Amino acid sequence: MSEPAKRLNRRRFLEGTVVSDKMNKTRVVQVRWTAKHSKYLKIMQRAAKYKAHDEKNAAKLGDVVRIMETRPLSKDKRWIIMDIVQKAVVSDQPANLI
Repeated sequence: MSEPAKRLNRRRFLEGTVVSDKMNKTRVVQVRWTAKHSKYLKIMQRAAKYKAHDEKNAAKLGDVVRIMETRPLSKDKRWIIMDIVQKAVVSDQPANLI
C-alpha cells in the first residue's frame, strides 16, 4: 500500500447534517450519536458541531454530508467535506407563519 493511501486510512470519517452555510467555503456540520450513561445505563443522544471546509460551496442547509479529518486549515477548521450523502428536501410551499 502506498504512503498516501496509508495516511488516508488513519483519518476519521463522520456523517452529519449541515446546520449553517452562512460562511464562505465553510459549513457547520452537526454529528449525532447515541451513548450509554456510565452510571445510569440510560441511552442518551449526544451531538457535536464541527466546522468543515467546502471548497465549492456545494453543501447547503439540511444536507447530510460525510466529513474527513484533516490538518488544521484555520483556527477552528480541522475537517473537510468529502461528499454529499443526501440533499435536503426543499418544499415549494411557503412556511406557515402563524
